[in-house]
Amino acid sequence: MAIYLDHNATTPIDPRVIEVMRPYLYEIFGNPSSVEHQHGHDASIAIERAREQTAAAIGARPNEIVFTGSCTEADNMAVLGVARANPERRHIIASAIEHPAVLEPLRMLEREGWNVSFLPVDKNGQVSVAAVGAAIRDNTALVSIMAANNEVGAIQPIQAIGKVCAERGVLFHVDLAQVVAYQEIDVERDNIHLASISGHKAYGPKGIGALYVRSRKPRVRLAPIMFGGGQERGLRPGTLNTTAIVGMGEAMVIARSSAATESERLRGLCRRFLDKMRSNVEGVCLNGPEDARLANNISLSIAGIEPLALIRRLNQDLSFSASSACATEKIQTSHVLLAMFGETARARQAFRIAPGRFTTESDLDDAAELLISEINRLRVGTGHA
Repeated sequence: MAIYLDHNATTPIDPRVIEVMRPYLYEIFGNPSSVEHQHGHDASIAIERAREQTAAAIGARPNEIVFTGSCTEADNMAVLGVARANPERRHIIASAIEHPAVLEPLRMLEREGWNVSFLPVDKNGQVSVAAVGAAIRDNTALVSIMAANNEVGAIQPIQAIGKVCAERGVLFHVDLAQVVAYQEIDVERDNIHLASISGHKAYGPKGIGALYVRSRKPRVRLAPIMFGGGQERGLRPGTLNTTAIVGMGEAMVIARSSAATESERLRGLCRRFLDKMRSNVEGVCLNGPEDARLANNISLSIAGIEPLALIRRLNQDLSFSASSACATEKIQTSHVLLAMFGETARARQAFRIAPGRFTTESDLDDAAELLISEINRLRVGTGHA
């Protein structure tokens, strides 16, 4: 079995999460909207418990959590929902390296007449707080900045940006997909008004996400972008996926209790791996900041090495990524690396190693040895040795 090092794309379900989900696959199968009978009532109780767990993980209130089918859906709901609810404020701010789940609805709004300011990032993939403040206008409806980038691991200055947004009276949306399992989050402290969460990036099931929608001052108004039976306060109609929601709730409990220690462990493993690579391979460049980065992300560009060739040659031994897994059928330079480095060899040659909760020191040592050996073979074959 290949060593799995692509946790920024998805994580395996924690066995503790599977155990909690199991009864809702076999026994507690009622529709949670059918609260008038016992089957539905039991399911609805489980939903509300998971809502409380998810809220607690980010410092929110249970009534501020809306369950969705994915973090992508939550991003769309936040961006489009704010725009539709505030048609007189036709300006939105985002970074140039946001996930496509934010970028694509923003591009659709541009086609409909909204004005979007896409802020550049520096060579470390980070947004300037001053640039956010300078971009805010009288008609700015929303600022959307991801907490940490999925490709290069750069952590953004969310708390400082939230302070600027609060002072200027602008709503602030944050995609939290990458940080929930590894970082303490407090939406109240950080002046976050909307936040998107992923189940499968935090050792929960796929096909489930959530959107935090602030109910305290300022209370966020969202227009629905889907219509149907009125579930989830009318913002996300459709029968709730009880099994997945229960799993997400448990994943959030585990994440909250283990984030600090797990982050420290993974940071140490990544430092060890990076030291091995730098000591044994020439021309290793770390993409993203040295320190202000996800604990489990190592984005590298290596002179003369084509990432897809490396992945193909090691695919029986290692699972890692050449770019965001959300664009697997497109062989093109990542928009994140282009924003950081332009159309350069460094941008084209980036690949990502992402260990996780069940990755051992031995796994990363073996991965380093395999990569070092294959890189040297490739360099001999291409004359770059």
